[in-house]
Amino acid sequence: MPAADTMDHLLPALKKLRLSGILQSLDLRKRQAVDDNLSHLDFLVRLLGDELERREAKQLDGRLRRACFEHRKTIDEFDFQFNAAIPKAKIIDLATCTFIGKRENVLLVGPTGVGKSHVAQAIGHRACRIGYSVLYTSAQDLFKQLRAARGDGSYDRRLLRFINPDVLIVDDLGLRALMDEEPLDLYEVIRQRYEHASTVLTSNRAVAELGPLFGDPLLAAAAMDRLLDNAHVIVMEGSSFRNPPGGRRARRGTKEATA
Repeated sequence: MPAADTMDHLLPALKKLRLSGILQSLDLRKRQAVDDNLSHLDFLVRLLGDELERREAKQLDGRLRRACFEHRKTIDEFDFQFNAAIPKAKIIDLATCTFIGKRENVLLVGPTGVGKSHVAQAIGHRACRIGYSVLYTSAQDLFKQLRAARGDGSYDRRLLRFINPDVLIVDDLGLRALMDEEPLDLYEVIRQRYEHASTVLTSNRAVAELGPLFGDPLLAAAAMDRLLDNAHVIVMEGSSFRNPPGGRRARRGTKEATA
């Protein structure tokens, strides 16, 4: 059968099988098969391997896009030498994402600028690469979305957006006191995710200061009991990356310039 006729038969078959992506590397693999005298089986293995890589890359890109990261940070980019007190070993351990399979929570607490958001998003990035669904949100945006959902009658559907992901990252909790329905919203997110999925929180407040945000001792106790059960609490201390001391600013600037 002439090559043109073969392609006329091949294209509809690939589309029906949802394998059209194979066409991207078909010519290259055909030349390789001829040049290297590959068997039909070796040719097929390489061609299907290309398709698997394309699909995995597409799925990863989709997970990263749906995660809504503010910045795509990685653990490799984090400067552990800047603040020697930051527990590197614990953070690296969390970046393996084994806590997600156990449905455990993570709390990253410490002063502003020490890298809590970077670490949280880097863990989320690793989780995406492994295959988990992730959603990143600031605490303020979470409350804003749920407040708006109450107004238009879509609260239950909007709440599911924060309940369903394997990993929910809530950044900067406690920048201000919770108001109106926000304590109940936060409690509901914690309650419904408890023992079903992992939640990563970052806060400038110490853990002991999070409970009073709820404004009600019973609600606080119920929320914090679930949040802290089998949780990893990482205290990050040191100078701010955004406003380091003069000498360290110069050293950091030199490192960034050569990176």
